[in-house]
Amino acid sequence: MKKLTLAAGLALALSAAVPFAFAQEEGGAAHAEGGGEHATAHYPIRKPEPQDWSFAGIFGKYDIGQLQRGYQVYKEVCANCHSMHLVAFRNLAEEGGPGFTAAQVKALAATYTVQDGPDDNGDMFERPALPSDRFPSPYPNAQAAAASNNGKAPPDLSLMAKGRAVERGFPWFLIDIVTQYQEGGPDYIHALLTGYQDPPEGVTVPPGTHYNPYFLAGAALAMPPPLADGQVTYSDGSPETVDQYARDVSAFLMWTAEPHLEARKRIGFQVLIFLGVFAALLYLTKRKIWSNIAH
Repeated sequence: MKKLTLAAGLALALSAAVPFAFAQEEGGAAHAEGGGEHATAHYPIRKPEPQDWSFAGIFGKYDIGQLQRGYQVYKEVCANCHSMHLVAFRNLAEEGGPGFTAAQVKALAATYTVQDGPDDNGDMFERPALPSDRFPSPYPNAQAAAASNNGKAPPDLSLMAKGRAVERGFPWFLIDIVTQYQEGGPDYIHALLTGYQDPPEGVTVPPGTHYNPYFLAGAALAMPPPLADGQVTYSDGSPETVDQYARDVSAFLMWTAEPHLEARKRIGFQVLIFLGVFAALLYLTKRKIWSNIAH
């Protein structure tokens, strides 16, 4: 028994010592390279700042106006390179979404061309898109997309707000359970779109790439800054700035990744109320049944 206890204690000590030694070695390497935020292999170099989103929290909801502006930014800017294969035009008219009417969705879809077929002769043909169609890709295939973008095909944006986020680590992942923080994806997208800047002194990036300290996979990425002030004209008087464009398209991509967010939160709250009432009834029933029993 003593040997077993000793072995367990030794294993625990080693498990604690190894990460510490690794951290010490990593810190030494960073110091040897000159220190500073760039003397590290961990990315992103800077973590995104949490933004104020209408859909945050237990009772959060999408801002319909913001989703419509975000769709406009996607259509006029992002759709030139990025696909959205998992989203159909009809989704734009669903409850909890951008709030377009069926007639508006039909008109929007008709502005796109999709490939269909084969016809009776076995040939493929093009036609105006229908509300039931999914958003078409700007490229015929992945190879063409890569060839047009320095050898790297732009990723699909359907689930980008759920597929990209910075790991928050301890103790934040525990705090997030209480605060219901789920906006890491939009925070990251907003930071990335607004975070392009010139490389600091002493930092070089490969040719054809652009420095961005918020990028998850390195210090620079192939995508050039996609947004500029005044690039998209809003009809509702919203600011036409890079920050506003990034905020709107980030919210829109959150919706494409989680279109049923409002329903999920509403049902979840109703379930919590039910469980609370049910627990109270069980407690009162237990007290009634056992009230006359001697202990």
